[in-house]
Amino acid sequence: MNRPRKHSDLKLAMGLLAPSMLLLAVLVLIPMLSNIQISFFDMPLNPNLDAVFIGLSNYLEILSDSEFYRSLGLTVAYTLLVVAGSTALGLAVAILLNRKFRFRKTVRSLILLSYVTPSISLIFAWKYMFNNSYGIVNDLLVDKLQIFNEAPLWFDQPVASFFMVVLFAIWRYYPYAFISFLAILQTVDKTLYEAAEMDGANAWQKFKIVTLPAIKPVLATVIVLRSIWMFYMFTDVYLLTNKVNILGVYLYQTAFAFNDLGKAAAISILLFIIIAAVVLLSRKKVDLK
Repeated sequence: MNRPRKHSDLKLAMGLLAPSMLLLAVLVLIPMLSNIQISFFDMPLNPNLDAVFIGLSNYLEILSDSEFYRSLGLTVAYTLLVVAGSTALGLAVAILLNRKFRFRKTVRSLILLSYVTPSISLIFAWKYMFNNSYGIVNDLLVDKLQIFNEAPLWFDQPVASFFMVVLFAIWRYYPYAFISFLAILQTVDKTLYEAAEMDGANAWQKFKIVTLPAIKPVLATVIVLRSIWMFYMFTDVYLLTNKVNILGVYLYQTAFAFNDLGKAAAISILLFIIIAAVVLLSRKKVDLK
């Protein structure tokens, strides 16, 4: 009696999923397969000319390019610093605001402003603040506080530019960690903290014994997702400065500055493989714990 009904439910489920699966195929699967195909060809700019199959030449050229490894190193450093900084800051703010006080909702809403505001607006606001000639930061540090004798070139020097894009990303994306940790912290039983306090636990011990075990699943999710997003970053860094050549910028320049679409496609495939490996290792480590 139940078998026809189960079969009918399966048909209904497949019918409901069909539009989403078709959309995923059109927007994700087909472009991905096309990208893999392009990575094995020398693609001419003229669409009337035929592409030339060159096998693994694009991959071999990338793997022998010192600029690729430099970009990879910058990307890894950028990702590690931003993920660690934004996660730690988001957790600290979430713990600080996980209590009752006046204007609590207003404060929490203001914290989310940097995350919900369009990136382009924030980027140009930062470039204005750190402008060498009329920026408010240089006016404060040079003219008011006289910490520097002359205005630092924040976005014109490689080292300074790198730390500026890291600082921007930490400030820009820590609200994601904040809202994630705040949600899980509100589910923690307050009596656990009271019991730990009665046993003489200090603030760090309460965090280690009560808070950390409760937030571990969310912590792992925040770190993995933010690592993926930062590794693929392009817009923020590209618009802030031209001195930080992370992989996203390196890929863009290869495709649209040097017009080497085949090599750019190969870079994106390598980037996908690296991200996939990191995600699989992260999930395995989390599962073991």
